[in-house]
Amino acid sequence: MKRNKTLIVKADDIKRKWYIIDAKGKILGRIATVASSILRGKGKSIFSPHMDCGDYLIIVNASEVSVTGNKEEAKFYFTHSGYPGGHKMTSLAKTRAMHPERILYHAIRGMLPQNKLSDKVIGKLKIYAGSTHPHEAHKPESVNV
Repeated sequence: MKRNKTLIVKADDIKRKWYIIDAKGKILGRIATVASSILRGKGKSIFSPHMDCGDYLIIVNASEVSVTGNKEEAKFYFTHSGYPGGHKMTSLAKTRAMHPERILYHAIRGMLPQNKLSDKVIGKLKIYAGSTHPHEAHKPESVNV
């Protein structure tokens, strides 16, 4: 009887592709789930949870992402400087006006595992507020969300 061997992935075996998502009119959570799966490489047959097997991802039109319900006024982003009284809360509407890329960044970052590997994984994410990006040379494939 022949036994199947477990596939051990090496860093040289990983082939990375480039994908692009147009966030115009798409719902924030739906984009974040698809993006986190692409960045981790969960759709690949060589996926290993302890390695960075994922692909590169470009998200354009981040300023035009939509949210459901009353999140535009009710959702807040919390930061703290570490000093007493150093907390700051920013609404989603204010964040969209100042830094629209951060809305998608925080949503996708929250869906990745909280470990050292997520720093490598999130480095393959490129978010742009407008419709142009400097990565045309990589010939990214479009992803439907």
